[in-house]
Amino acid sequence: MRFSRRTFVHLAAGAAAVPALSGGALAQAYPSRTARIVVGFPAGGATDIMARLMGEWLTQRLGQQFIVENRPGVSGNIGTDNVAKSPADGYSLLQVVTPAAINPALYSNLPFDFMRDIAPVIYIARLAYVVVVHPSVPAATLPELIAYAKANPGKVNYGSAGAGTPQNICAELFKMMTGLNLVHVPYKGGAPAVADLVAGHVQVIFAPVSEAIQHVKSGKLRALAVTPVARLEVLPDVPTVAEFVPGYEASGFGGIGVPKATPPEIIALLNKELNAALVDPKIRGRLVELGGTVMGGTPAEFGKVIADATEKWAKVIKFAGIKAE
Repeated sequence: MRFSRRTFVHLAAGAAAVPALSGGALAQAYPSRTARIVVGFPAGGATDIMARLMGEWLTQRLGQQFIVENRPGVSGNIGTDNVAKSPADGYSLLQVVTPAAINPALYSNLPFDFMRDIAPVIYIARLAYVVVVHPSVPAATLPELIAYAKANPGKVNYGSAGAGTPQNICAELFKMMTGLNLVHVPYKGGAPAVADLVAGHVQVIFAPVSEAIQHVKSGKLRALAVTPVARLEVLPDVPTVAEFVPGYEASGFGGIGVPKATPPEIIALLNKELNAALVDPKIRGRLVELGGTVMGGTPAEFGKVIADATEKWAKVIKFAGIKAE
């Protein structure tokens, strides 16, 4: 049974509405042992770095270890399934990222229902993608890329980390809104896709900022636009796609979730402490470096972000006929 968007937001709001226990009483009850933050992707990427930042903060604030446990595979589904089936006691947290909103429309036989089985805790950061091209592409701006692609239908290749990944979905939304005929070249991961772009084997990628920014700064790649509605602190001179394609917006997200039946007072404590982390200048600075916009807020607010993204990306997946590899 799949929960509706309205039901998911309602459940998240219910978790946020329960008052937290007093600091002293709750500190004695939780946490009393090591907890883990499960990351459904390999170590070293932006998702992993974000989880480690949050784990270090919680360790310092709550007096128990919050370790990161990488369980990569199937676009994050292995890690999500592990947490969904874990005891709902606050000792298994999930690093929730954009594929959580993509996968329900991409996979028909998931062993979990994200909206039913995972409770949102906090929206850590909105994540951006950047449209980057190889310097050989005769386009210094996004309108020039659009004009070039229109003049050469089916001859401009875009790379991605694989079918159904955020890079693929962002590009397909762009194609849907511009009517361009771009050819998808899927790779087994973002790093090899960007490496092939640097080598000139593909022409364009809607890349995570964290994977492309050093190549942009070194001049190996040219940044044409970023995908959120607002420009980024880390790339202030790069315009948004929406400045040329009105209505385009393709943000990712990073946050924390827990098994659905986790006690509301534990969710409230985690939300409080992680909101405090997002005020810390060092953590904010690191998230900005990763191409993030620091968010924070309530569990209900994060629940709405996930529900809205799930609905949005399902439409793109259906329109583009994207199938899981």
